[in-house]
Amino acid sequence: MPKPDPKVLLRHAGNYLKAHPEEIARALRGALGLRVGVPIDALRYLARELGGGRRAPKDVVIEAAPPGLRLALTVDAMGTPLRASFAVYAEELDVRADAIQVGLRVADLKIDVLGDQSSPIAGLLGSGAIDLSKPGNLVSFLPRRPAALIDAKDDRFTLDLLKIPALGRNRTVARALRICAPVLGVRALKTKDDHLDVHLKAIPSGITAAIAAARSGV
Repeated sequence: MPKPDPKVLLRHAGNYLKAHPEEIARALRGALGLRVGVPIDALRYLARELGGGRRAPKDVVIEAAPPGLRLALTVDAMGTPLRASFAVYAEELDVRADAIQVGLRVADLKIDVLGDQSSPIAGLLGSGAIDLSKPGNLVSFLPRRPAALIDAKDDRFTLDLLKIPALGRNRTVARALRICAPVLGVRALKTKDDHLDVHLKAIPSGITAAIAAARSGV
């Protein structure tokens, strides 16, 4: 996975705000309601920029499907290219200093075989041996389990984003979590108006721990 250049990301963010000045007012309204909104255009941009790896999904499409997201992508499974589409909903969120766990439900999974129709994976799909209503069970077919994936069963997936090395080893991220996690929790993650909104909740009882973490400077 290519490493994002912060200067390039900032330049694109600036250009986006110039073209969409309404985002500034939306961000201010969101801040008053403890809500952080991320334009889905930003997710599309990151998917394009960071999807250059040999094993990375190709031709990624991301759309709002309130309260979740609908995705479509092309992946390689057992040497056979597949086009998958599905909806994903965030149902559990637990942000702590040592973990960022997200519980996801995947629905409406559809898979089309783009390659050899006589391949083993095509045979499994065509025979109905693979239950698409339980996509979590398909993890066993992956040649390599994603670092962030800590559990998958039926239509449920549990991720810990800090298992991704680029996040888990980042000192800035670690310090931000130590300061923010005691005083800010996450209530929900929902899509609305082509935005992915993170709904926060204040935790006044954690102020002392947050101040201590900020003063430690570690």
